[in-house]
Amino acid sequence: MYKEALLFETISERVRCNICEHHCIIRNNRRGVCGNYKNINGKLYHIGYGKLSAVEVRPIEIKPFFHYWPNSLALTFSSWGCNFHCLWCQNHHLSFRIPFEDDEYFHPENLVNLAVSSGVEGLCASFNEPTVNFEYLLDVFSLGKNYGLYLTVVTNGFQTLKAIEKLIEVGCDGWSIDIKGCPEVKGKAGVLGIIDHEIIFRNAKYVLDLGGHVEMVYLIVTGFNDQCVEWIIDKHLEYLGPKTPLHINRYYPAFKWNKPATSLSLLLEARERAIKEGIEFVYVGNIHTTSYENTYCPNCGKLLIKRERYRITYFNLDKNGKGYRCPRCGYEIPIAGEYKPGRGLKNFFNIFL
Repeated sequence: MYKEALLFETISERVRCNICEHHCIIRNNRRGVCGNYKNINGKLYHIGYGKLSAVEVRPIEIKPFFHYWPNSLALTFSSWGCNFHCLWCQNHHLSFRIPFEDDEYFHPENLVNLAVSSGVEGLCASFNEPTVNFEYLLDVFSLGKNYGLYLTVVTNGFQTLKAIEKLIEVGCDGWSIDIKGCPEVKGKAGVLGIIDHEIIFRNAKYVLDLGGHVEMVYLIVTGFNDQCVEWIIDKHLEYLGPKTPLHINRYYPAFKWNKPATSLSLLLEARERAIKEGIEFVYVGNIHTTSYENTYCPNCGKLLIKRERYRITYFNLDKNGKGYRCPRCGYEIPIAGEYKPGRGLKNFFNIFL
């Protein structure tokens, strides 16, 4: 199924896509960088619309979201292609492959009905870059909102401001955003070495300004962005402030990047620096221990949330209207949505596609 794109402009016989900040200018019968949008006789069409590569139930903490609908489950779905093509991508079998004519198509209504019948709390576009399935996201999220599902994306944050506006308008209020690099990565690793990484922080702030929830993810990749710690912390505080969570994750060799896994000492040094500079909620992931994934009160140090294998095993926060606060000192803890108790490991990874 093809669908005319919502954000493009015609330039002579070419079209310019305005969904992400690449702003691909595409000749007739050609595709843009992500492989999902094609110029057909002077109009831009989403030729990957609804062609999904995976559909499964996953815990929200694995995204990672630690301050958004804690302990809930989301029907997670992905398509094909990407606009970044990271050389260490663990999902390269999805991200480096463009959609084909015979790929399986999921009607938006069928996907939302599956979410409802599965008993999950929300929908999440993940695994590959959601932006490449933009019109489909809008249709799915519009339907999902009518059923009371929360709506989230795990993204590289390289959308245009107009694209962000449209996603927020249909109810997409949960944004897990990867910050890939800084000015120090110029000339490295293909497209990631030529983009302006400050755009990602600009966009994250725009989501916050529009009422969305943001959690930033910094995968420290050996030999690529391991010199970006100071810049990323500075920009995080400048654009997003101290209360926006920061996840610092360990990289492992994957796909075409064979540098050693991120050193544990660098990860912990980055965490300590971020906390010292003023970021209140800093987590370290992918290190096979959960001790750095717990939430403590930034004011009094009390353990508030304990996590194990992407599930919450201890939750001790007082309800404060629509939010939560520390039961010891009353400090406000930013949590979007409601804590969902009683979700066990048996609910993990029910795969439908």
